[in-house]
Amino acid sequence: MLKTKKVLFIGAGSMAEAIAAGMVNQEKLPPSNIVMTNKQNDQRRIELMKNYKVVALPYSEVQVQEADLIILAMKPKDAETALIELKPKVKADQIVMSVLAGISTGFMEEILPEGQPVIRIMPNTSSTIGESITAITGGQSVSMEHIELAKELFSAIGRVKVIDEEQMDVFTGIAGSGPAYIYYVLEHIEKTAQAEGFDEDLAREIAAQTVFGASKMVLDTQASPESLRKKVTSPNGTTAAGLKALKENKAGQAFAEAILSAKERSAAIRKEYEKVSV
Repeated sequence: MLKTKKVLFIGAGSMAEAIAAGMVNQEKLPPSNIVMTNKQNDQRRIELMKNYKVVALPYSEVQVQEADLIILAMKPKDAETALIELKPKVKADQIVMSVLAGISTGFMEEILPEGQPVIRIMPNTSSTIGESITAITGGQSVSMEHIELAKELFSAIGRVKVIDEEQMDVFTGIAGSGPAYIYYVLEHIEKTAQAEGFDEDLAREIAAQTVFGASKMVLDTQASPESLRKKVTSPNGTTAAGLKALKENKAGQAFAEAILSAKERSAAIRKEYEKVSV
């Protein structure tokens, strides 16, 4: 079913590219069924056509009515303008999806025609290597068929989960911002290893593979992180000593506060957009 659909990206930045690349590489859609658009950057469109064989056009030349799915991928600050421009062009059976932080389904529904199916999508930056964890949530006029279509489409860039919209802010705090937390941890592991005599490349590989292996253990075994931690922690051993230092320095609390701070900021950004009268 998906291979017969036509997808239009409004916005051609890094997230749009990652999603389109996943669709092409995973053969979810033929490249000719993917249209990517921006308003001014000709060179960017040339690069996308060259790299993925997709169709890339200036926005002024796009036939919006020909798309089955429209993915909003511009900067969030430009969302209102884009939706207003889109309103007279969309057909009732087209699905409008957004990968924009802070843009709720309600915000989109308020601008678009009544009854327009809208879906909010939250990938993360690991989508560029096909390892995103993506959350989706539907608006008031979305059917299960629409949700299944979105799940299949975004499975091209990783795992997909359907959540309630009320959970989007905390999802953003965990998965949207989470890669940066892990990079921060990796930075410190790498620097410590270098201080102890490892060269930079080896230190980085050791740190990254350790985090990757631990994450894969959780996903592959479906065991809880707590049970895996206890399994590898011998009394009075090296791991116990390291964990003791983490607890004494409140590492767990720091991660919890990072997630909740990002959640609060996500909620604040969303409320800023919702204040806009349309």
